[in-house]
Amino acid sequence: MTEPGFDEIYREHWQKIFRLCMGYVNDRDLAKDLAQDTFLAVWQQLSSFRQDSSVGTWIFRIAVNKCLGHLRQSKKMPKSRFVVDFKEEPPVDLDGEMAFLYQCISELPEIERIIISLELENIKQKEIGEIVGITEGYVRVRIYRIKEKLTKRFRCYAG
Repeated sequence: MTEPGFDEIYREHWQKIFRLCMGYVNDRDLAKDLAQDTFLAVWQQLSSFRQDSSVGTWIFRIAVNKCLGHLRQSKKMPKSRFVVDFKEEPPVDLDGEMAFLYQCISELPEIERIIISLELENIKQKEIGEIVGITEGYVRVRIYRIKEKLTKRFRCYAG
């Protein structure tokens, strides 16, 4: 079996990585930039990929690191540059509920953002555990708790 080329990897993973980035930054243009930075790193490091994990897991780790790096860097910047107010400017092609979902996800603590974003991409819980460094059982517990938080927020939104 041959290893997938960059074009195939890009086509297969672009949307998932973009949505993961949206969960972090809640800003369409910034999410695109972070996803592009992720695939630039994939392109640069593809020849050195050791196959200790699946290509998908490896790409998600890179994306998570890019997002976390951006968040750390943005904390050093004036906060007003990064504020997104969905009540006034929802992202293009996201309806009210989807915009609210991304807003809610972006407000979660970092580890919860990672976990729920990966869960929404139908990444196996074992793989999520590998990406974030926790057991599969604890991933299930965290997902349950995160869904409870989001459900409460949506009840308030709908009510």
